[in-house]
Amino acid sequence: MTGKQTITFPLEGEHIALNDLLKVAGVCDSGGAGKALVAAGEVTVDGTQELRKTAKIRAGQVVGIGPIRIRVVAA
Repeated sequence: MTGKQTITFPLEGEHIALNDLLKVAGVCDSGGAGKALVAAGEVTVDGTQELRKTAKIRAGQVVGIGPIRIRVVAA
């Protein structure tokens, strides 16, 4: 299968750390794996490369990794 996959993530609270979002959205198996993806420069936030592992992600933002997009919405 080719193309992009979009995951909609309902955010409980004001924000979530980027590495935690990758884990709870099912993109990686652990927070450590999420940190490694961010450190490798493979993650974008709103189309811009993000290197801060615990960047605060808020409702309305879109996190990308490869063909996957995580759209964060208010719960």
